Amino acid sequence: VIFTSGGTEADNLGIIGAALAARDRGGRVCAVVSAIEHKAVLAAAHAVCHLGGREVVLPVDEKGLVSLEALDAALADRPALVSIIWVNNEVGVVQPVEEIAGRCKAAGVVFHTDAVQAFGKVPIVVGKLSCTLLTLSGHKIGAPKGIGALIVRDRKAIEAIIHGGSQQYGIRPGTENVAGAVALGRAALLAAREQAEEAPRLRALRNLLAERLRAGVPDLVVNGVGCEVAPHVLSVSVAGADSEALLMHLDLAGVAASSGSACSTGAVEPSHVLVAMGVPRELALGAIRFSFGRESTPEDVDRAAEVMPLVVAKVRKLAGVLGRAAS
Repeated sequence: VIFTSGGTEADNLGIIGAALAARDRGGRVCAVVSAIEHKAVLAAAHAVCHLGGREVVLPVDEKGLVSLEALDAALADRPALVSIIWVNNEVGVVQPVEEIAGRCKAAGVVFHTDAVQAFGKVPIVVGKLSCTLLTLSGHKIGAPKGIGALIVRDRKAIEAIIHGGSQQYGIRPGTENVAGAVALGRAALLAAREQAEEAPRLRALRNLLAERLRAGVPDLVVNGVGCEVAPHVLSVSVAGADSEALLMHLDLAGVAASSGSACSTGAVEPSHVLVAMGVPRELALGAIRFSFGRESTPEDVDRAAEVMPLVVAKVRKLAGVLGRAAS
């Protein structure tokens, strides 16, 4: 277990470190990732290109599942590594990680998975997986911000991306965050111990909110339907409503949610995850995410279900007055 400052650093260490190790072995400096990875993984794969390597982005279907045919084609070229997110952070889609890990192992390719949204929410037994590298983040499971970890099952699979000391086997040199590491260890123990009991409770809340939102906003679309999804993430889209406006009015009503959109130079762009899934632009621009955790209650669901139809009506009315529906 290599302790890092969080999930972003762990993802970068895993992907860039594996690419460097492949280069040192005389192998292909190529990172294979899916189109719906966390931005930390996508950016790290792009950084591999700056090292003189290349990146391959695997497509997903309308459910958000990675194309296994495209994966097999990529594996045939013997890349440095494959990195597939276990649970997508925006829509909650659960990838068939065991199947993907097995294919990578059979091809002799390092497999990394970002398990930040998976740990403590879905069953994980790392010892039974054929993954070489796995990312965790502390604040997602109750530890403080600023601590994460990369589980490394083969020291030869990665090289350090920072230098200067011998701490943590030389993989991540520098003074360790001892207090953070202790907190992460304790949080991981509790999250794993409580997962079997907590996950059904969260799933019941998620499903109840989805049902009530559909009833209150009949044309609301739930994203990631038709496949396994994590119990704590609910992604919905509302046509004719801008996600940022929805979030602002929900916040004013005391309901916390988030969006997967990115704002650049004043222009709101749809989530890269929803775009990759083929969600129409109008729906993608009106997408928001509700997340559930230890402190979530049925009363929270009641409040969100009560407020959402009013907020949608208000945002749509304002869009009409301003003469610009989400587009």
